[in-house]
Parts: sequence; structure tokens; C-alpha cells
Amino acid sequence: MPDQRLEMIDLKSIIRTVPDFPKPGIQYRDITTLLADPAALKAAVEQLAAPYRDTGVTAVAGIDARGFIFGTAVAIELGVGFIPVRKAGKLPFDTLEQDYALEYGTDTLQIHADAASEDDTVLLVDDLIATGGTAEAAISLLKRTGCNLVGAAFLVDLPDLGGADRVRSQDVPVKTLVAFEGE
Repeated sequence: MPDQRLEMIDLKSIIRTVPDFPKPGIQYRDITTLLADPAALKAAVEQLAAPYRDTGVTAVAGIDARGFIFGTAVAIELGVGFIPVRKAGKLPFDTLEQDYALEYGTDTLQIHADAASEDDTVLLVDDLIATGGTAEAAISLLKRTGCNLVGAAFLVDLPDLGGADRVRSQDVPVKTLVAFEGE
């Protein structure tokens, strides 16, 4: 049962903004301040999990690396297993892989080929949605397993960068807890 007091916590005010990191003009949204605050962390996990309590979710997938923090916690909150979506070369068994574009170049995500099946209902979780390229690659991987992808949940949305809309265009509902306008 969610703690009503935790819904009153202003998560946005706890996330630190670091100007000009990693380069001039970028406003970096530093979640380490939220991670260090036990009540805020608990509130974030409960709020990420709440919309999916009665949706039949059988697993939560989290994107390397901060998505592991929130994804695992949400999986525990929902009483289901966790699927790591890893950077290339980190998984020891047969994998599916998906390339995706970065600002300069490409990268690759992988999941175990047997991570999910058509019998699974999966929720994708990450800490932040910006341009949506990484989330889109993770969605592609999960869909290739045949699972039912019930949604994608993010702590932070940077709506000016369009990532949440990009995920929605893949027919995946999006839930975010806080939004920061601008980069």
C-alpha cells in the first residue's frame, strides 16, 4: 500500500541541476541528490510503480546503468523479476542486440535472448528520458522477444528534447514523475 505522505514529496526540488555539464549550455539533472534522500527515493519508486500495480506486469526492464537502480526497485515494489538492458559485451549468454544513434556515432544495447517471451508483460524503466534514442533501442529489443510492453516509466522527462513523444510513437505509453523544460 503506497504511503500517502510520500506522494507529498516534491521530487523535482530534490534533483540538483548542474549548469554547463558535461559541456557549456547543458543543464545536467543530477539524481544523486534524490538517491541520497531515503524518503525521496522511496517516493520515486512507489510513484513509478503505482500505475502498473494491477496491469499484470511480470517483469521490469531497466536500462544500463541508472535504470538498474530504479528498475530493480520498481520490480521489488511490484513483486516481479528484473531484466537488465545492457551495453554491448556485458551479458554472458545468447543475446539480442540493437544499435542506436548517439550525438556522435552509435552504440549498442543487448538483452538475453530468453529474457522475456510472449507470456510476459514488461514495464521499461529508466531514470531520465531525453531524446529517446536509448529507450527506443530498448523497446525494439523487448518487442523482439514477443512480450507485451505495457509502458515506459521515467523519473525525469526533458520534454523539449522530444524523447517521451518518440517513445509514444512506438505505441508505448509513457509515465514520468517530473519534467524540466530546456536541456
